[in-house]
Amino acid sequence: MNITKNKIAGLFAVAALAFVMAAPASAQTKFPEHQIELVVPYQPGGGTDGLARAFADASRKYIDQPIVVMNRPGAGGAIGWQEVLNSKADGYKLAVLTVELLTLPHLGLAKFKYDDFQPIAQLNSDPAAITVKSDAPWNSIEEFLAAAKKDPGSVRVGNSGNGSIWHLAAAALEDKTGTKFNHIPYQGAAPAVLSLLGGHIEAVAVSPAEVATHVQGGKLKVLMVMADKRLKGFEKVPTAKERGIDLAIGTWRGLGAPKNTPPEVMAKLREITAKTANEQSLRDVMDKQNLGFVYTDGAVFKDTLAKDNVYFGELITKLNIKP
Repeated sequence: MNITKNKIAGLFAVAALAFVMAAPASAQTKFPEHQIELVVPYQPGGGTDGLARAFADASRKYIDQPIVVMNRPGAGGAIGWQEVLNSKADGYKLAVLTVELLTLPHLGLAKFKYDDFQPIAQLNSDPAAITVKSDAPWNSIEEFLAAAKKDPGSVRVGNSGNGSIWHLAAAALEDKTGTKFNHIPYQGAAPAVLSLLGGHIEAVAVSPAEVATHVQGGKLKVLMVMADKRLKGFEKVPTAKERGIDLAIGTWRGLGAPKNTPPEVMAKLREITAKTANEQSLRDVMDKQNLGFVYTDGAVFKDTLAKDNVYFGELITKLNIKP
């Protein structure tokens, strides 16, 4: 009788152990159990917002729960990123990462560091461009720069916030050409473009993707792209190097989670992102919005972050950019 009881007790112990060991695997397969928030740290309407919404739509084939885009603009992106870092690291609140994640800490405008995030994947890369109204008196970058040199500080160039990549791009152009702009910050590229359309500033230094609709509508014109080669959809627009300006600068966009997010959740997020990146609907939307598609996985994206962190730190120091 005692032997039988011992055997039964042993069987219960084995079953309990098997249940415990199976629990993590079960947890892995259940993620996500409810919607995931994807925080865009800028206003709606810009390239970062457009990419996030295209990704969320395309992901529906590969995830049981919706990805919901949340705009949290302010402080050049710092407000949105800090919100994600302050959240529970469980994979249910993610961020769209941009170059400003690197530049803001170097300017003393953010307390976080880029490695407070775990990179999921890079999805995009876009250069800066100089864009003006279609009825502006300048039809070339040379004419535009000549006007800026004639009356230093009179040409107002909008950007997506102090310390943003578009602020740095315009400052780098100043440095390379001996000009002086009046830098006007906004809470994202979209408000800067609207200000340009309203005639409140003379130019913006944002990406071609963020002005493409208005260029196609005949309201704006791009004078130059700060890229190594001409862009698809903007084949008639010269590069800076073609105009004798040794400058190529721009942004990238990708997805990230707080650094303490569990490995099994990160693996699931990376799997979903890799599948979504290959979804034709995402590529089609990005092409339509003139967003440059570039996919790298979490490990490669992590190396990009580390390398660019050094580059932009040196650039900010060289240009003596102050917040």
